Formats: sequence, structure tokens, C-alpha cells
Amino acid sequence: MSLASRAIAGKILRYSLLPRVATVRFASDDDARKSGPYPTTPEERVAAARKYNVRVGDYEPYPDDGFGWGDYPKLPDIHDDYKDPNADWDFPDQRRNYGETPHIDFDYLNRSKAPIYPDESDPVPFWKQCAVLGGVLTTLGILFYYGQHYKLFQPVAPKQYPFNNLCIEKGGGPECLEKSPKHYEF
Repeated sequence: MSLASRAIAGKILRYSLLPRVATVRFASDDDARKSGPYPTTPEERVAAARKYNVRVGDYEPYPDDGFGWGDYPKLPDIHDDYKDPNADWDFPDQRRNYGETPHIDFDYLNRSKAPIYPDESDPVPFWKQCAVLGGVLTTLGILFYYGQHYKLFQPVAPKQYPFNNLCIEKGGGPECLEKSPKHYEF
């Protein structure tokens, strides 16, 4: 094993044993933002709530079930599309404020992904989405069906050859030649 691969393996092993949140926002080496061990005492809960900028009464960590979320707060599953678009956000494209703790599943609760949790405030109900999809697929099916039965193509005339349609070259005798050839004007 080379020296470089040993160094890389050492870094991977060192960071994989700690409870880490494996998402993009923790790609840097800023240890202050990474999750720590599960809080067991009330003092640790207060320190973790301050660390993540959450009120102490609202702070609830994920259960210590072996997934390694540690002291990261359990935030409500609210998709960014369901947040108030008219609020005064620090980052309006992400609908979040500076210093706000991101959700543990921020990568699929942001606005670039479709909402996964149903909500009563959806602008288009599910039955209407199914009806539109069915209408589009039915229309395409009808167009493909009639397109197979009624072909649309450019009209083409038979190929014209000189010398009376090349009658000698195709095996005819000199009697098939016209006495006075037609000269077409285009």
C-alpha cells in the first residue's frame, strides 16, 4: 500500500467513526457545525440547542438508534415550496434565513426537488394531475395510431430519363426510340 493511499484510508477511517451527517453542507472541515455525540444530560441538550440555533424548549434530537445523527435537531419535514414565498427571507431562492439550521434531509426538501410529502395547499390536486397525464397520453396515442394508418409524405413523380426513358439501355431495340424527341421546358 502506497503512502498516499494510506493517508487517504486514515482520513476516511478517522472521520467515519465519528457521528457525521453525510450531506453536502458538511463537506468542509468545520468541526463546529458537525454533529456531536447524542446528548444525555440536560446541560448537553442546552449546549446542542445553542449550537444549532434552536430554542431549548423546541430542541429534540434524533433518537439514538445507531444511524449516527448524534445531537442534530429533529426539525419538521417542511418542503421549501410550502414556506411563505412573500416572507422577508435572507436567501429568497432557498426560502431560508442566515444562521437557520438546515434540515437533515435538506437535499430533497429544497426547491429543486419535487415535494415528497402531500400537503393540502398543493395548487393542483392529484386527481387533476392524473387527468392531465391521461389526456396527454391519450392524445399522443391517437396521433400515433392515425399516423400509422394515414402516412404523410412528400409526393414524388417517377424518375425521368433521357432518350425515351433509356429504352435501348434497358434492352429495347431502336424501334422504341421516338422519331422526334420531346424537349421539355422548365
